[in-house]
Amino acid sequence: MPKYVKKVFVLSAEEKQGIIVVVLAYAWWGFMPIYWKLLDHVASGEILSGRVIWSFVFTLIVVLLGRRFSVLIEDLKNLWKDKKSFWSLVLASYLVTGNWFLYIFAVNEGYIVQASLGYYINPLLSVLLGIVFLKEKLSWAQKLSVLIAATGVLLLTISYGEIPWIAMLLASTFAFYGLIKKRITIDPLRGLTIETLFVLPVALAYFSYMVVADQAVFFSSDFTTTILLVFTGVATAVPLVLFAKGTKTMPLYMSGFIQYIAPTLMLLIGIFVYGEKFSKIEFISFSFIWVALLLFTFSKILELRRKKMLIV
Repeated sequence: MPKYVKKVFVLSAEEKQGIIVVVLAYAWWGFMPIYWKLLDHVASGEILSGRVIWSFVFTLIVVLLGRRFSVLIEDLKNLWKDKKSFWSLVLASYLVTGNWFLYIFAVNEGYIVQASLGYYINPLLSVLLGIVFLKEKLSWAQKLSVLIAATGVLLLTISYGEIPWIAMLLASTFAFYGLIKKRITIDPLRGLTIETLFVLPVALAYFSYMVVADQAVFFSSDFTTTILLVFTGVATAVPLVLFAKGTKTMPLYMSGFIQYIAPTLMLLIGIFVYGEKFSKIEFISFSFIWVALLLFTFSKILELRRKKMLIV
């Protein structure tokens, strides 16, 4: 008669290192509002164009130092052969660029709390996209978690008197970006290089316009601002590289909890560092979303653990 024996989960040194690296990546993303606040005297459009330009420069340098330029060219050739993947990645590039712009705008206009909401609901929105486009199935617990989160967003909408559009746009642009990237297999660093390459002409054109119109801060501001603008490329690429490195070795079930480090830090920074409003109704609404995320995460962990049961 078969019996089920639960596998004992013991983390290896490599898995522990992967967890630490991914935690660092999410913590980096969580503290990014402080970085963008240092540039709140610069127009969001100029910050975005600089972020695209310098991200491309930084990632290209890393690719060259790693002697992977020929592989990058091969990636581009393979993408061009598969026109559907090529244009899908172009679309993904502009979606994530739009997400970057919204995030910078939200931080510098005092909507950090709403930005954190967007990144809280992003995983659940990704689940809905998976159902619609990838025909994925949900357990009853996961369906309930989506319903609870929707209730929280509805409460916020009623209290605001309008849809929290920044949160919804942040969540939706990143969810669709993730959906497209899920169908395209490419190295994260080289992928970011290609994505920024696709947006680079628009970024250069916009930055050139700002220079000609004498609206660019880059050439007329203090040294600190110039350095901060240049390092937007590093600030963008480093956490992505850490994330890509860590997720290769860390256990999948751990990612459910770790991914909420970033929006939690954003929320705390918005409330306690920059004094953004967080009323009782917002606390109640966020509580619905937190409960939904806990339910969803635990259901995914149980699902993964069931798959790892050994039949003796």
